[in-house]
Amino acid sequence: MSEGPETSGGTVTGKPKAGVLTWGLWGAALVGVAAVVYIIGSASTKPTPPAPSAAATSTTFASKLTTPAQPTPSPDYTFYDASGKAMKLADLKGKVVVMNIWATWCGPCVTEMPTLAKLQAAYAGKPVEVVTISIDSESSAAKARLFIAQHDPLKFYHDREMKLPFKLSPPAPGAPTTVIYGKDGMEVARVAGEADWSGPEARALVDKALGS
Repeated sequence: MSEGPETSGGTVTGKPKAGVLTWGLWGAALVGVAAVVYIIGSASTKPTPPAPSAAATSTTFASKLTTPAQPTPSPDYTFYDASGKAMKLADLKGKVVVMNIWATWCGPCVTEMPTLAKLQAAYAGKPVEVVTISIDSESSAAKARLFIAQHDPLKFYHDREMKLPFKLSPPAPGAPTTVIYGKDGMEVARVAGEADWSGPEARALVDKALGS
């Protein structure tokens, strides 16, 4: 008499068939392969972060300096002084203007601000105006105003709409960006990124603009 499967209470309790095990193993293998393919595909399609610009990684003043092939006028754009009066850079025509775009949330902006104050002090009594224009939001304007007050003789200016960087030609890549305008209101030089504005290279730029 041949052996049959063991029973318990009328229920067959024999070992699972080999075919069921085989299909289970194949299913697990396919899931594993699919997971590997997904990971490889995700890695290959994930965009590569852009490399930092030369201006962001450079440390020398000269490496951050550009001069326009064709000088362009200052943008016809409204910002506001400390009293809330609307003004434009063209209002300062006849002076050399060192226009700095900054914000309190911008670490390099905060770091370089004392050097801009020293630059303004060095040209006291001369037709040179350092115009530091904050692109802070309205809610942070009071903080920006207080910060500038700690860096005499600089004055507070505010870009309420935070659009000035895009009004430049070409647009500013970020903050800080500093543009020097000659007495005729035309751009003569631009520095992208943090710089030491109390040094001889910055003074040479301003002196050249004064003499032209």
